[in-house]
Amino acid sequence: MRNPVWVHTVSSPPELADLLAETGYLSDEGLATVGYLALAMGRPLLLEGEPGAGKTALAEALAEALDLRLIRLQCHEGIDASQALYDWDFARQILHLRTVEATRGDAEVDQAEVEKSLFDERFLLARPILQALRETPVVLLIDEIDRADDEFEAFLLEVLSTSAVTIPEYGTVAASTPPIVVLTSNRTREVHDALKRRCLYHWVEHPDLDREIEIVRRRLPDVPPLLAEQVAWATARLRQRDDLVKPPGVAETLDWARALQALGATELDLGTAAATLGSVLKYREDTERVRAALSGILSP
Repeated sequence: MRNPVWVHTVSSPPELADLLAETGYLSDEGLATVGYLALAMGRPLLLEGEPGAGKTALAEALAEALDLRLIRLQCHEGIDASQALYDWDFARQILHLRTVEATRGDAEVDQAEVEKSLFDERFLLARPILQALRETPVVLLIDEIDRADDEFEAFLLEVLSTSAVTIPEYGTVAASTPPIVVLTSNRTREVHDALKRRCLYHWVEHPDLDREIEIVRRRLPDVPPLLAEQVAWATARLRQRDDLVKPPGVAETLDWARALQALGATELDLGTAAATLGSVLKYREDTERVRAALSGILSP
């Protein structure tokens, strides 16, 4: 297999880290290295980690950094191959049949020709995986693969192995260059070993305090420096608690900073923190627990 086109635009892990940083995504050395290897080797990248650690954001940043389209497939319980691959526009096919009947009148109709016309390109509805194979080079994000079932994983493994799919009524669609594939998992269940072996793997940790402060400053440059530090520090303290239903991720850190900025706050105090907890915590139980202990959380 020839080298993908993007290999020639990224020559090393540090260069990839710099490109990602230009989009506002600050990666550590391990993530930049495995990301570069996924590009250089043409292998899918499986990212696991806690919700909000930045897995989906990496795929978005990668697409922006390489100036490629991002195509996203959101997995869910019960998803099947047709939802990920293709479907036929049934309503338009029916209209086409009626048009054929109206224009042919009593003339003899070639049934084989009519049937073939029903599966023309114009009636094909390309879903994310087919879009990625046809439009590559692109970044294909397969988000929350752990929410899908075993059957869908087996289908996905076959597609990733061949970068091609066969549509019985249409033919085979093969990618000239494999898309960049990023799979994410919150580890609500274990992804099968067969799929893991096909991918390069990385566990994405929440950023340390210094990196999270820098993320806030890069993504939200208008937020006062002191406020950025305080929000990142307070969010890190919240993550250390073991009684939260859903500890906040980086996305919640950014939301909290945006909310405080919208209120005109220049620093995080007890009053503004209590008023904006809904930006960082998404469960009533979490809000109640944190509100009761807020003064201790905000104290150095």
